[in-house]
Amino acid sequence: MSTSEALEVQAVSAGFKRLLDDRWSCRAYQPGQVPDDVIAEMLRIAQRTASWCNTQPWQVYLTKGEATGRFARSLTEHAKTHEQVSDLDMPAGYHGVYKDRRRGAGYALYASLGITREDWDAREAQRLRNFRFFGAPHVAVITTDRDQGVYGAVDCGGYVANFINAATSLGVATIPQAAIAMHADHVREFFEIPEDRLIVCAVSFGYADTEHPVNQFRTSRAEVEDAVVVVDH
Repeated sequence: MSTSEALEVQAVSAGFKRLLDDRWSCRAYQPGQVPDDVIAEMLRIAQRTASWCNTQPWQVYLTKGEATGRFARSLTEHAKTHEQVSDLDMPAGYHGVYKDRRRGAGYALYASLGITREDWDAREAQRLRNFRFFGAPHVAVITTDRDQGVYGAVDCGGYVANFINAATSLGVATIPQAAIAMHADHVREFFEIPEDRLIVCAVSFGYADTEHPVNQFRTSRAEVEDAVVVVDH
């Protein structure tokens, strides 16, 4: 590898690292729409996601304009009065370090908003903001092919990662949301999604309200050594 090629590789690597370091989950948005050409570029980049046997099992239902508001209103009213119905199995539980990480993220979120553990009304109001997409002007519902099972869902996870990173590279804020998929029955009815599709999650996106206190906190990451086992013999 020549010196110029090595420098180019280093620059690309540094840019990619900075992109991942800079991405965060946005929970308050400006009302303005993301331009169509920017959305198209986000989708184009995400479409390059690798998948099992190149099946590309994702199919996306994306809202803009008044459609986002209609979806938010109907989903919020549904979530107030209906039990959760998910196409995918929800976690059986959170234990050990996973419970600690989940709890830490929740504490940081509520602390940023000044919501105490005892303030159930405020906690419920914040929960329902999930279904209004935290004020985002767009939401993308990601579905997978039912017959591809867990591997199709895994491929869709890769798509979500690339979608949110593509958005970040273009100055668009995002938040992946499992909460929306926990009312899969209503989501399916709203978008007329066929039964051969499973609803995996959604990604709400738009331009961040950087002054809002909820956007001031950041979650932590485990050390690499806590997540990777190296076998060398």
